[in-house]
Amino acid sequence: MFAVRYHRYGGSDVLRVEDVAEPHAGPGQVRIAVRATGVTPADWYLRSGMLRDVVPLTLPHVPGMDAAGTVDEVGEGVTGTAVGDEVFGLVPFADQGGGAAQYAVLEAWAPTPRSWSFEEAGGAAGNIDTATRVLEALGAADGMTLLIEGAAGGVGTLTAQLARARGLTVIGTASEGNHGFLRQFGVIPVTYGAGLADRIAPVAPRGVDVVLDAAGKGSLAQLVAIAGDPRRVVTIADFDAERHGVRFSRSQAGTSPGWAGLPVAAALADQGHLTVPLHAVFPLTDTAAAHDASATGHARGKIVIRVR
Repeated sequence: MFAVRYHRYGGSDVLRVEDVAEPHAGPGQVRIAVRATGVTPADWYLRSGMLRDVVPLTLPHVPGMDAAGTVDEVGEGVTGTAVGDEVFGLVPFADQGGGAAQYAVLEAWAPTPRSWSFEEAGGAAGNIDTATRVLEALGAADGMTLLIEGAAGGVGTLTAQLARARGLTVIGTASEGNHGFLRQFGVIPVTYGAGLADRIAPVAPRGVDVVLDAAGKGSLAQLVAIAGDPRRVVTIADFDAERHGVRFSRSQAGTSPGWAGLPVAAALADQGHLTVPLHAVFPLTDTAAAHDASATGHARGKIVIRVR
């Protein structure tokens, strides 16, 4: 099969389209003929070698942590899913390689919502997993106010929608050019940067209950001050979290508490309550450009690779 791989850590120039052996579905897994796969900051963190001590990879490696397509192989013990079903889900990337390939194995999945294109579905699962995991860690519940630092990106937009579905008020930081974009999702937009607490006060007179840092802009001290307690702040992007007493949340090998969010999100999408805004869609041959676009930190929504 064809797939994008890298044989060594480095810049986006290490990515190559190659002919590789096909993966196969193991127990509790399905294999899909991939139509699209998402790009996240973790993809280029891993490719660069930045996380080699935290998430060691077997090289050569196929990037892509989530994917969407059509089931063509069902592993032992799988029920409720059959060959020919259209699904989206998460790839056991550290073991068998990722979604930037003709075929990929999924370890968690849900039916693709009728309203989503393959590109939207291909970029959804990783962010849904992250958003669900973070909301659970924060104890996010009806009536709370959530602040998202970096709300206009792929994780921010889906976290905002899932939080709103739980009954939370959501405030999101973004550049002024993205304020109208955030309002589409019921988010109260504020400009990020110094003096954030002063801008938050008029829109959250009762204060902020919980905070997600999805930007990693070095603002944790400010976010902790706004929340009033580091235990009420979670980051997915700032590796200096421990120094501030803040929890750093990342995907773990094996079962994730965020997996349960996939069917919930699919149901919300079928009800018209969850969309996947796309920043850009790249062909598989331009995977390097997709990684570079993600690395700018200025994506508005999700970056996706169309596999075929």
